[in-house]
Amino acid sequence: MSPAAQDRAAARLDWTRHVLDDATLALELASADASFRSYWRTTHGGQSWIVMDSPPEHEDPRPWLAIGARLAAAGLHVPAVRAQDLQWGFLLIEDLGSRLYLDELNDTSADQLYGDAMDALLTMQTRVASDDLPPFDHAVLVSGLEVMPEWFLQRHLGHAPDCGEWDVLEAAFGVIVRNALAQPRRFVHRDFHSRNLLVVDENNPGIIDFQGALHGPITYDLASLLRDAYIAWPRARVDGWVESYRRRLLGAGVIDASVDAARFLRWFDLTGLHRHVRVLGQFYRLWYRDGKPGYLKDVPQVYRYVIEVAGRYPELAEFAALLERHAAGRDLTQVAA
Repeated sequence: MSPAAQDRAAARLDWTRHVLDDATLALELASADASFRSYWRTTHGGQSWIVMDSPPEHEDPRPWLAIGARLAAAGLHVPAVRAQDLQWGFLLIEDLGSRLYLDELNDTSADQLYGDAMDALLTMQTRVASDDLPPFDHAVLVSGLEVMPEWFLQRHLGHAPDCGEWDVLEAAFGVIVRNALAQPRRFVHRDFHSRNLLVVDENNPGIIDFQGALHGPITYDLASLLRDAYIAWPRARVDGWVESYRRRLLGAGVIDASVDAARFLRWFDLTGLHRHVRVLGQFYRLWYRDGKPGYLKDVPQVYRYVIEVAGRYPELAEFAALLERHAAGRDLTQVAA
């Protein structure tokens, strides 16, 4: 551990002992994510707490606090905050436990757990203001897609697209971006999936990692949830959940009858495709740039989503063929030299 890391670890422990008035408590790592943020668990007076450590020079904790307050005001279950030190970037928050959706989802539990999650999502989209949040606009949509050619095709596969292939990529990206921009816009969590939802006894699910929220397309979080990079379901089952959510939106007046099942499914498919094209590049960037290999094992599922969904739409057939041509025979979980 570097001296700076040792200093921060000592400061984190000292702060926690001070706010809980307990000089004997210890901290153990609960989890870390793809950013500089980390989470530490402690127990005091028979109650478990989480210390969220967000080094301010890298991860300003104020967006987390602001978005969390909005979600809590809407009745959603986000971690309650007991203490905070914004100068250091330390927050003492409610421990929602360790029962991630990822570990609890199975053929029997999925309908109930996804039903709860879609209820929470509808609340976010109907009761949480988002007009003042950063827009999930054309620039953000395009920059997300551009991560894939740079880090998957060029850095990982070692292939520099020629002019014709760039035409294919740009045409596909245009289809995907126009699809996103055609949708009604609401609150977008941006990472509403099985590693950021927890099974809790009251007001399920517990929701975390919401600090990057945007104002964007209504199917983005639904695609994050049901086309999860970490767990996959048969297409027919996913399509059924998607239709059930369309009906929720229809009943809530977010969409009208002109958005039929086929139109909504296209919105969902291509919005999910945007997410997975971005993630396909992002997971490799986390390794090659940031030295974080933990996401490589999830690349094959993300790649399958991209190929399968693109393959359903004739205007994206050349795009799918381009990726398949250059990924053929490669173990996507193995890093390049």
